[in-house]
Amino acid sequence: MTIGEKIKNNRKRIGMTQEELAKQVGYTGKSMISRIENGKNKPSYEALSKIARALDMSPADLLGDDASMLELSVVDNGLAKAYDMLREKDKSDIERIGLPMTRIPILGRISAGLPLFAEQNIEGYTLTTRNGGNEYFALRVVGDSMTAAGINPGNIIIVRRQNSVEDGEIAVVMVEDEDATVKRFHRAGTIVTLSPQSYNPKHLPQLYDLRKTRIRVLGKVVDNIISFE
Repeated sequence: MTIGEKIKNNRKRIGMTQEELAKQVGYTGKSMISRIENGKNKPSYEALSKIARALDMSPADLLGDDASMLELSVVDNGLAKAYDMLREKDKSDIERIGLPMTRIPILGRISAGLPLFAEQNIEGYTLTTRNGGNEYFALRVVGDSMTAAGINPGNIIIVRRQNSVEDGEIAVVMVEDEDATVKRFHRAGTIVTLSPQSYNPKHLPQLYDLRKTRIRVLGKVVDNIISFE
């Protein structure tokens, strides 16, 4: 059973609506709870803790053996803050799950003139359970061009570094010397389309001819972490 299914089942068990749960954990409407329950969004550990408390459960009850769900946003005080939180508040939960963590950078801004992990790009760090020999980085989302995909301003996305993606996948892409952008990636011959997925109609697909414009894929978005900050 997924975490979303556990949340839904236990919410219904105590007779709580999505609106009521959303209010208790700090959301203005039920849409985020619905997306979590349907598996379209993944809560941060902080968010999961708030949901568990509202349902009179522990985070470990919701996590079970699914350690891959646990992500910790660590920006202000760095990695030490995260380990303090785990050691003092959730030690038994983390030890029971046997969680392996990897420290990855949160990149505040990616520009073409700097190496991807240059110090000027890094605004903090996050912990992820993803490994497998791949290289990951995180981005804090700015703007509303991907809200219909559940990627909202303030969220943290986890990105697997790679230089190509399948058609239609959500990618972090560099266009010429501009900052990186997060869009659905499509390619037909020499034409690349970067498609927004937004509730805001002002965002339109961007078309580029590779013979005239340099397009570089930096990575594939593999996780979307809801921020409660």
